[in-house]
Amino acid sequence: MMIRRRALAVAVLLGLLAVPLAVRAQPAGKPYRVGVLSGSSAVADPAIQAFRESLQALGWVDGRNIAIELRFADGHMDRLASLAAELVRLDVRVIVAGPSTVAQAARQATATIPIVMTGVGDPVKLGFVKSLSHPGGNMTGLASLLPELEAKSFQLLAELVPGLTSVAVLLNPDNPLHDVKDAEAAAKLVGLQLVTVRARTPEEFTAAFDAIVKAHAGAVDIWGDPVFGRHRTALIDHAMRSRLPTMFKGKPNVVAGGLVAYGPDFVDIYRRAASYVDKILRGIKPADLPVEQPTKLELVINLKTAKALGLTIPPLMLLRADQVIE
Repeated sequence: MMIRRRALAVAVLLGLLAVPLAVRAQPAGKPYRVGVLSGSSAVADPAIQAFRESLQALGWVDGRNIAIELRFADGHMDRLASLAAELVRLDVRVIVAGPSTVAQAARQATATIPIVMTGVGDPVKLGFVKSLSHPGGNMTGLASLLPELEAKSFQLLAELVPGLTSVAVLLNPDNPLHDVKDAEAAAKLVGLQLVTVRARTPEEFTAAFDAIVKAHAGAVDIWGDPVFGRHRTALIDHAMRSRLPTMFKGKPNVVAGGLVAYGPDFVDIYRRAASYVDKILRGIKPADLPVEQPTKLELVINLKTAKALGLTIPPLMLLRADQVIE
């Protein structure tokens, strides 16, 4: 009888160890709240959908054992602070936030709730983490070191635009990652002259493009920013009227009519962010989860826009493209 009792006790103990930590720690019938903070629009977003699907594959179903709280700033960066504070008041277990300006708002709202970054340019430079391998605080996730990609963006523009000698970059001075020194170093490496223009709001777009035209730049590289993303159509209209080829950092801008995009695949980034949320909900501290880099970069080209600008896309570039929009 004693042997049977001992065997039963061992079996029960092993069974408990096999149950995920999050499930054991979770109050019965009460799902964990997971916050998602975004600077973009609440319109159906494939990245958010990929995030949901990846969580579900890991056993976390929205409305069952988790409740996903989505907060969108719709391009109004001044709303981020209040939206982040709202998530904190909801007592979410983790906040998913990106890119840099969005993650900064989450960081300012809490120093204790874990934050999973999505596509933050340089979290070490911004002071979010101590190092990529040992974050050391309440933030971890996925970085996208865009300064390292800038030289490649300029190189692609030089291949696309015959005789290109001067390129403009459009920056938002309110974006903490928009450092003109990164653009200057990249332009020097590729052998292009650089024209720097800045805009905080759509009302400043006209003056920015007037400055680009006046400086005789042959193309414009528009850096990733929530304001620019929300008003991408206006930016593209300005560029087309000025006969300027455009380089963006994300596919949606090319779908909307931009010429080319080169940068991290944010759908893939959000898909991978789900694994961070899963680990954190199961008890792992963000300080112990190394920050990862993008594993998938996308090159997307719009042939219709190229034709409108009188450009012929080199055949080798078409072969290298992940997607060609016709």
